Amino acid sequence: MHEMRKQLTGFAAALMIAATAGTACSNSDDTLSNEGNERVNIDVTASEMKLVTGSNDFAFRLFRAARNEKSLILSPISITYALGMLNNGAAGETQQQINSVLGFGTEGADGINAFCRKMLTEAPKLDRLTTVMIANNIYVNRGYELNSQFVQTAQHYYDATPESRDFHDGRTLAVINRWASDHTQGLIPSVLDGGSFNPDAVSYLLNAIYFKGAWAHKFNKSDTKDEDFEGAASKVPMMHQKTSLLYTDNDVCQALQLPYGNSAYRMTVLLPREGKSIDDVLQTLTAEKWDHEYCDRMVSVDADVKLPRFESNTDMGLNAVMSALGMPLAFDADRAEFPNFCSVPTFIGMMKQVARIKLNEEGTEAAAVTVIGMYTTYVGPSEPQQVVFHANRPFLYVISELSTGAIFFIGQYMGK
Repeated sequence: MHEMRKQLTGFAAALMIAATAGTACSNSDDTLSNEGNERVNIDVTASEMKLVTGSNDFAFRLFRAARNEKSLILSPISITYALGMLNNGAAGETQQQINSVLGFGTEGADGINAFCRKMLTEAPKLDRLTTVMIANNIYVNRGYELNSQFVQTAQHYYDATPESRDFHDGRTLAVINRWASDHTQGLIPSVLDGGSFNPDAVSYLLNAIYFKGAWAHKFNKSDTKDEDFEGAASKVPMMHQKTSLLYTDNDVCQALQLPYGNSAYRMTVLLPREGKSIDDVLQTLTAEKWDHEYCDRMVSVDADVKLPRFESNTDMGLNAVMSALGMPLAFDADRAEFPNFCSVPTFIGMMKQVARIKLNEEGTEAAAVTVIGMYTTYVGPSEPQQVVFHANRPFLYVISELSTGAIFFIGQYMGK
């Protein structure tokens, strides 16, 4: 493995291998045909790549802070959209903390806006066999008026036109949930319920991310067998195939890349070594290490792959997580600074994400909706070598875009 790394290093080599991996032969007749579906890369400048690096750093820090011992999926980029949109209404130290937590530092709100606009317009175009949809929306409680410059920025960068409603009309909750369902193809049927929806809120800001990709090398359903999975109370359906894929490893884990469609998007599965844990893997992950010690070192191998077929759902409150990551002021009713958002003082009273993934022999469907509830300060807050890669123990997975490396989803599967 180490000799292979010496022979094939650098981003250019990884891209060259990735191009060939997308058309590698499989032992199944279900290898996807990409005739007429050439991969399109996102054209990014060096400064824009710094924004991606910052965003990916946030992805790993978020997952370390949020994870527990259950299967979990989160979309860090969905949080970036929702908070990035709101950040145009922030000022002072509140805005600085949001910039820092999201990984944009001195690039600030302008950098977040540019990154979000680039991904919003370019990400859906890269692969005709992979569906990527990004949508944003803002609901404003009747009687409150958003800052005109904030509205203009939301429309220009996020395609979000605020909608005024009476939150006490008994219908707004259903309208918000319908929007979430419509923009995730029904995968997220609701994002708020009677306990989390506050009719006295000033505004709700939402982002929805939807992804559906077919494996470039599909698994044959007849090869799926129920097998043991470490830590699971019962056997899990384990998919199996032998095919040519991109791979690397180190002392902590093995990393295998499974491309979708024309390889513009891929899932990278990080399987801890025997005796190592997901925590051990996460401690090694930063955006820089992700690029140089994982993505750039991938080489083509003939892989014997086993991967569970699974579904996973997450409904997570983010107030405490995001505060702990370094932006507590935004949630502080007395100290939050959002003078450019609304005509009254506001703070983040509620922030949550609902996400879901369905992974099977055909491919992957994943979605997330992030919602931020803005409250007034007068309302209390609410809350080719032969590689055996058998993922029969808890593992991490990352769904990302190839040309920028931007992470769309990060999750873990624990067998339950």
